[in-house]
Amino acid sequence: MNFPADPAVRLQLPLVAQIIRDETWLEAERRGHTVPADDPVVRANVCAVILQTGATMRASILQQIATEVTTCALVRHLTGHNAA
Repeated sequence: MNFPADPAVRLQLPLVAQIIRDETWLEAERRGHTVPADDPVVRANVCAVILQTGATMRASILQQIATEVTTCALVRHLTGHNAA
């Protein structure tokens, strides 16, 4: 599997995988038997969840990345390990 170049998308993949697992489990509970993750109803539900939460999820990930970058820059500055 090729990973996306966008670090925000890469960090969202585990969250999307969890949404797929959750929606697969919920649909199995509704039907009373197991369903595959690629079931059309599961796919539609996953899409609905991502459409509802995607912007918030991305904003949260971008904030996390910004915090990590700022922290790394501050540590480099404080320790005197600045890039030339």
